[in-house]
Amino acid sequence: MVASFMALNALGIDIMLPALPDIGAAYGVTHKPDEQLVILAYVLAFGVAQLLFGPLSDSYGRRPVLIASMAVYLVATFACLVAPSFELFLAARALQGASAAAARVIAVAVVRDLMAGREMARVMSLAMVVFMVVPILAPGVGQLVLLAGPWRWIFGFLFAAGAFVMAWTWFRLPETRPKTQRTPFNVGEIWRGYRAVMADRVALGYTLASTVAFGALFGFLTTAQPVFVDVFGLGPLFPLAFASVALSMSMASFINSRFVTRLGMRRISHSALIAFTVISAVHVLLLQLDADPLWRYLALLAPAMLMFGMIGANFSAIVMEPLGARAGTGAAFYGFATTFGSALIGGAVGRAYDGSATPLIVGHMLLGAAALGVVWVTERGRLFRAGAAV
Repeated sequence: MVASFMALNALGIDIMLPALPDIGAAYGVTHKPDEQLVILAYVLAFGVAQLLFGPLSDSYGRRPVLIASMAVYLVATFACLVAPSFELFLAARALQGASAAAARVIAVAVVRDLMAGREMARVMSLAMVVFMVVPILAPGVGQLVLLAGPWRWIFGFLFAAGAFVMAWTWFRLPETRPKTQRTPFNVGEIWRGYRAVMADRVALGYTLASTVAFGALFGFLTTAQPVFVDVFGLGPLFPLAFASVALSMSMASFINSRFVTRLGMRRISHSALIAFTVISAVHVLLLQLDADPLWRYLALLAPAMLMFGMIGANFSAIVMEPLGARAGTGAAFYGFATTFGSALIGGAVGRAYDGSATPLIVGHMLLGAAALGVVWVTERGRLFRAGAAV
């Protein structure tokens, strides 16, 4: 169920990619970059709305907030189906992204309500397997829908997916936030909640480290198409190369779920972050000697990106570990920071693209080292510290 909550957001973004030209043509969009607003409107609203849904779920419970947000999601998706103008379509997309943010926040909060420490990391790792696979499959699903009918059918597919998640929630999700633990919903309490989250050294430190580390992932996503197509000339084979890297991250998430209860979140994630930085540094050195052939690029990039499967779920669990009393607020703060901060960092890496893979790999090395530095400061210079639960 948690995996379906997280997958709904990835689906809402990546299934759109093949349909952008058709949407632009349908609404008479003449400026090609404006088609990207279909994605941007969703992502921006998704990022900001998380800050609201966290405190809401801490005050009124996970279940009613999620069900209400899914109802709004269905209304917004239907509005996308029938929007008569591009402006109204973008407004509906923003509402769709904002309502979907509840699923992202509450997915993490529910897991923290029910478990902690290594067990939480294990469950989040399994959810991340699905979360990593969906972006690989979603563009293909979108293309299949376009082969069968017009682009509006994609929103019919999203409506069915949202209805499925809502029904599953209605019938199977118990309330995991007891009334005795709920906090008042007002500006003062919301501010105190976020201030408490930011005052926690571990939660703030690992949120910052996650934001920097996932900036490297966003950098890869923004430059994957020009690097594979323009630098290596893969053309229509680009999705296969992209999938090979993304599948390595999913595989790592699954492996992490099998070993985290035995080895601990810090030991695995710190080792993975060091490995990512070292692999990227070696790659940078080799690029100074000569340009990568495709086999060497993939042979170094795939294991480096595989490390994200060992970092993401563990860092998320470490952030949430001390925030049990404010799990919704903590999940919202973490989701907002990693969504916006990582996108900005990844965008900077993407803008540094110069017709070669070098800026991306240099960015990976620098961001890996920066994230490692944040973790080192957060842990007061003691890496690999394996406490009783983490």
